Amino acid sequence: MTILVDAAIWPFEGRLWAHLVSDTNFEELHDFAGQLGIPRRAFQGDHYDVPSDYRERAILLGAEPVASRELVKRLRAAGLRRARSADELHTSA
Repeated sequence: MTILVDAAIWPFEGRLWAHLVSDTNFEELHDFAGQLGIPRRAFQGDHYDVPSDYRERAILLGAEPVASRELVKRLRAAGLRRARSADELHTSA
């Protein structure tokens, strides 16, 4: 099992957030998120967004802290990276 978490640098609603992923499969990611108390409905297609305090707990539970680029690289290599939709590409420009 390899669960990865990047740095909590993404601001939203007064908190800093990180991304939690698996570079093996989604079931292990869902199981790990469940251990953190994160509901499955919070799944974002290929990751969970987690606030900084959850990130710290994830690391204590065995998640590997990695840089964002490394997280995406390993997610792609595992074939688990979700392609962004045309709507997402249009609204983020």
